[in-house]
Amino acid sequence: MNRNAILGLGLTAVLATALLPACGKNGAGPGGGSSAPLIGVDYPRSDTDFWNSYIKYVPRSAKELGVELKTTNSQNDIASLISNVQTFQSQGVKGVVMAPQDTAAIAPTLQQLADKRIPVVTIDTRPDTGKVFMVVRADNRAYGTKACQFLGTKLGGKGKVVMLEGGLDSINGRDRTEAFDECMKKDFPGITVFGEATDWKGDVAASKLQTRFTSDPDIKGVYMESSFALSGTLQILKQRGLQVPATDPEHVFIVSNDGIPEELKDIGEGLIDATVSQPADLFARYGLYYAKAAIEGKTFQAGPTDHGSTIIQVRDGVLEDQLAAPLVTLDGASIGGQPTVRFDDKSLWGNNA
Repeated sequence: MNRNAILGLGLTAVLATALLPACGKNGAGPGGGSSAPLIGVDYPRSDTDFWNSYIKYVPRSAKELGVELKTTNSQNDIASLISNVQTFQSQGVKGVVMAPQDTAAIAPTLQQLADKRIPVVTIDTRPDTGKVFMVVRADNRAYGTKACQFLGTKLGGKGKVVMLEGGLDSINGRDRTEAFDECMKKDFPGITVFGEATDWKGDVAASKLQTRFTSDPDIKGVYMESSFALSGTLQILKQRGLQVPATDPEHVFIVSNDGIPEELKDIGEGLIDATVSQPADLFARYGLYYAKAAIEGKTFQAGPTDHGSTIIQVRDGVLEDQLAAPLVTLDGASIGGQPTVRFDDKSLWGNNA
C-alpha cells in the first residue's frame, strides 16, 4: 500500500445547500464539508502499545479530516463504554467511533444510537449483532492463518506450539483462534497446538506460558494473538535460556500480532520471528473518515476501495472495510505461501510512529 497516496486522498465537498444525501465512492479520501462535525471517539483501552499508538493517531486524523472530537476511554469495560456513549449523546455528537471489546454486549447501545440516528463506526472489532455504518478492521482470520503458515513451515510440520489466545468474547479473539486451529489441523496435522485463554491480559499469558513450558519443555513455537503478551513471553524465554538464533535447534519461533515498534525492533534483533502489522494509523484515520461520511449522508457498497482495501458485506446492514495487514519478517521473503514485508520497511506504521 502506498502510504503517501493514502495520506493524500481528498473527499468531494458536500454543499451546505444540498437537499439530497451525497453518494460517495468506496474509499474516497478525506476532506470536504463547510463545518466541522462533532464525533465522539471511545478509546477501548490504554494498557497496550498498540492502543496507545491508536490514541495518538486519532487527533492527528481529526485535524486532517476537519472534524471535532469528544473522547473517552472505556478501559476494556463494557459498562464504562455504555456510560461513555450516553455522555456523548448529552454532548451532542453527530457520530460515534468505538472499538467494543465485548462484541455481544454492545448490541443494546447500538440500537439506542440507531434510534437517535447517530451513526456508529466500529474499529478493530465487529459487533456480533446490530447495525453500524461501517466496520474498520483487518481480516482477523487471515492473522491466524498467516501465523499458522509461518510456524508450520518453520517447524517442518512437526512439534508443539502454544497459542496465547485473546478474549473469546471478542470477534477478533475468535477469528484468530479458529483460523489458526483450522489451518494447523488441515495443513500441519503433525503439530500439537496448546490453546491458552488469556482474555488479552499479559500477566495471565505469562503465567500460562510458564506453566506450559514446565509441563512441555519441548515447545518450539508460540503464537501471541496480540503484543499484550510480548514482554512476558520474552522474559520466560530468557529465563529458560531459549533466546538463541533461529539457526539454533533450541530456538522457539515466535509470531505476534500488532506491528508495534517494539515488535519490529525485536524481529530485527532476532528476539521474535514475525508479526502481523495491524494498521493503528489507518484505524484512526478511516474510523473518523467513515463517521464523517455517514454524517454527511454518503453511502458505500461492497467492493475494492481506492486505499488498497476491500469492503465486504458481512451481514445485512453491516459493511466492513478490511484494511491491509501484512505479515512482517526479518528478510521479507515469502513463507508458506504467505508474502511478507521486511521489518524495517518504511511503509509499516510501526516504523513511523
